Amino acid sequence: MIEMNPPFDADFSEDQKAYLSGFFSGALHRGNVPLLSMNAQGQFSDQPQPEQTVYGTPIEDLCREELIKHDRNGLDCFDQMMANAEQGIFPDAEEMFRYKFHGLFYVTPAQESLMLRARMAGGVIRSAQLRGMAEIAEDWGNGFNDITTRANLQIREIMPENAPRVLMKLADLGLTSQGAGADNVRNITASPTSGFDPNELIDVMPYAHALHHCILKNRDLYGLPRKFNIAYDSGGTISVCADTNDIGFQAVRVAADDHGVEPGVYFRMQLCGITGHKQFASDCGVLLKPSETLPVSAALIRVFIENGNRTDRKKARLKYLVDDWGVEKFLDHVQQKLAFPMRRFSLEKCEVPAAKQRHGHLGIHPQTDGNFYIGLVIPAARMNGKQMRVIADLADTFGKGEIRLTVWQNLLIPHIAATSLETVKTALRKAGLSYEASAITGGLVACTGNRGCKYAAADTKGHVRFLGEFLDQQFHLDQPINIHLTGCNHSCAQHYIGDIGMMAVKVKTESGEMREGYNIALGGGVDQDQAIAREVWKSVAFEDIPPLLTRLLQAYLAHREASENFTVFSRRHSAEQLRELCHE
Repeated sequence: MIEMNPPFDADFSEDQKAYLSGFFSGALHRGNVPLLSMNAQGQFSDQPQPEQTVYGTPIEDLCREELIKHDRNGLDCFDQMMANAEQGIFPDAEEMFRYKFHGLFYVTPAQESLMLRARMAGGVIRSAQLRGMAEIAEDWGNGFNDITTRANLQIREIMPENAPRVLMKLADLGLTSQGAGADNVRNITASPTSGFDPNELIDVMPYAHALHHCILKNRDLYGLPRKFNIAYDSGGTISVCADTNDIGFQAVRVAADDHGVEPGVYFRMQLCGITGHKQFASDCGVLLKPSETLPVSAALIRVFIENGNRTDRKKARLKYLVDDWGVEKFLDHVQQKLAFPMRRFSLEKCEVPAAKQRHGHLGIHPQTDGNFYIGLVIPAARMNGKQMRVIADLADTFGKGEIRLTVWQNLLIPHIAATSLETVKTALRKAGLSYEASAITGGLVACTGNRGCKYAAADTKGHVRFLGEFLDQQFHLDQPINIHLTGCNHSCAQHYIGDIGMMAVKVKTESGEMREGYNIALGGGVDQDQAIAREVWKSVAFEDIPPLLTRLLQAYLAHREASENFTVFSRRHSAEQLRELCHE
């Protein structure tokens, strides 16, 4: 709309200015006659202009986060970050969201500092990069790196004046945090043993890395309606929890047959995993050549960008678009963006991989080339700089300078010769690192908790350490068990897939005091054990949980059939029966 008193250029004469003021004033008061407006060509027009939208959603209907993105792309805030660093101030409410596009999170009020989340495609990091991450933590953070459930690293307690230095050093290391937060495609995960797993069907790391770079280098693949997760499963020994992702690529083999599909290794495409909403990814009937997974992923993400919900954050994940449209309509829209037809092929005609090995990411295991990998236990997923340098030195001296992070918050040092195993084991013990874990300590997973996250209702990392040590002293189980502690309903630690899953809540005691506690669910699992855990206890104060879990595991050992694992045992009983067994 034309302003009533436009800022005329000083070159206009006084008579010209008076004429133009009268002209515009008359135009603004012509009753029902359309107001003049400027069209896209910079010309005045009396034709109504189309309503401004974001992928068809009117601006006025956008949710707060979408308005922030519409006002300024999150990738374009580095200049503001530099200005904030110069003044030593934290980002304001809008810039706080944009910082996440660069993998920086202002975690107030839990901590008055920034948290960095880096990206490591497939969970692969080089030894020099690991040393560099240790230096970032020591120079500008709290001295520690935390391994996440997306096989990447986080550093906390970064002050605003150091934020640009952190990002620049990250780039110098050959790493990035771009798109590691906010409404973007998160770290691409992959089977951590891929490339040397004796049981795998295909090395998926080249495809995970290619997709990682495709996303980084295409600006239109940012600013999704909500976050988005992708995982590649090689068909090998170790789970990458592919069925918890928005897209899960599961390697399968197709034998020679008369169905018109060339025999070989392909990927099944699974869609819409979001276990925080109690849903696993499901097979959508599409069979892809490995090289097709990248263009299909890009096409699928673009369909989501163009059609996902931008008005309601609670309904903005991929699941809700597919629920609304149905799988076939969604795949039809994806197909329209591809230069080749997607292959429809029944899952029953494919040879699926063998079952995953629980806790197989820990300990010493053979590789296809005759060497070994050592899987380390990282208590509460946290490493200090000294430990990181030891790991990097061992990878350089006895391996190939490579470390693999896992979605189970641990790591592997691969490519170690048999003759070097004892030397490496001794060095790890001296550094306070362990490659040995019990059936309990090998399956502990926890989110950041309320020491570093404003959403968390309990100290999950502190609690998981205590529970691991406590239960390990009480029991020597012959079957692995997974215990997941998450701080809120965002379920970053994926509590619904744990044998024992715990979500933090505030618990009011009889005296009226508020305590940290948990809702407890049992019987979750992924892959061949896939199931959403069932809630059995609500609002249990943490001090009551160690004795409760003691009774639970005692009941398991006393009432299990033969040597059945805890997963089978817990699902064989109803929630009521489990409660009764714990109070015998």
